[in-house]
Amino acid sequence: MARKLVVHVVGARPNYMKVAPLYEALAGRPGVEQALIHTGQHYDPAVRDVFFAELPLPEPDVQLEVGSASHGEQTARALSGLERVFAELRPDLVVVPGDVNSTLAGALAAVKLQIPVCHLEAGLRSFDWTMPEEHNRRLTDHMAALLLTHSAEAGDNLGMEGVSPDRIAFVGNTMIDTLVAGLQRARKLAAWRHYGLGRRRYILVTLHRPALVDDPELLHETVRALAQTARTLPVLFPAHPRTLERLTRLSFRPSPNLILSSPLPYSRFLSLEDGAAAVITDSGGVQEETTALGVPCFTLRDNTERPVTISHGTNTLLGLNPSSIADVPALIERRRPAIRPPLWDGRAGERAADVVEAFLTGASKAPAAQSLAVAARPAAQ
Repeated sequence: MARKLVVHVVGARPNYMKVAPLYEALAGRPGVEQALIHTGQHYDPAVRDVFFAELPLPEPDVQLEVGSASHGEQTARALSGLERVFAELRPDLVVVPGDVNSTLAGALAAVKLQIPVCHLEAGLRSFDWTMPEEHNRRLTDHMAALLLTHSAEAGDNLGMEGVSPDRIAFVGNTMIDTLVAGLQRARKLAAWRHYGLGRRRYILVTLHRPALVDDPELLHETVRALAQTARTLPVLFPAHPRTLERLTRLSFRPSPNLILSSPLPYSRFLSLEDGAAAVITDSGGVQEETTALGVPCFTLRDNTERPVTISHGTNTLLGLNPSSIADVPALIERRRPAIRPPLWDGRAGERAADVVEAFLTGASKAPAAQSLAVAARPAAQ
């Protein structure tokens, strides 16, 4: 029997951690062949090359070099390039993770060529139409033939939108697989020592969303609030390249207790997350990672598409309100114990691979999805 070709499309830093466990699990399946396409949406080596060096992913088979542009232009470039590649490769399934512009472009290019789409991390909803990611994730979900969810709430969202249950499989969070696999190495790094900090004696910050960093007044208020907080507890701020560029425009100058750094490799950043007293972020992935690590997380946004990080995890919404940063040191003292969400256990990649393999062979995936849902229910007391 001919091997089935699965093509994975990645474009941004979080995509790599989501795809890597599925790619690794499918690599051991004799009936499956794989290819990896990088659209180049994240093109800076600091947020691209170092991740391929640390994760169980090969160098991409195709690099499109889409680069930076407006949402429409970036999506169009990726769509055009991916259409050409898909027409040449003729994959049996295209896997698109997450909710970035490359995700939507990959799904559109595939369905136009009548190639089935698998959406990894399907069903997330912020219910905030001002977020470009909300449009990307909703449109991708409704084009996908196979939707792999990481939480019960994601499946509920899809059900409310009329998505057929036989297209949905609850497999768990593949990003947490990557965290579990790399945690021991990250802890050995003790990366906080490089900055002269002590374990649980600093706040880690990561901010990159346009709603915040593209608003000069809001960004100025944020760094001023961080500087004030740093007088109580040191603040370490590894900044996304575009955030660094915006801070340069503001003539921002770090202080001894507010440490600015360039983007970090995955293991070093994970080490800093694990060692932090708390994390302040606007990143969806960091909300999940801190939940798995049991580290208090404070999200500088009005909403989250990952409510499980609040109901089960350590996440607290601060709102898009820089003045709330001043409350973080006191809130850390009132941290609540985290309960790791169901199926965030480091084995989601294998479950996802089982479902993908069944889909490719034409076997029903309903029993797999049903058994996973049963496994995710709380044990009887």
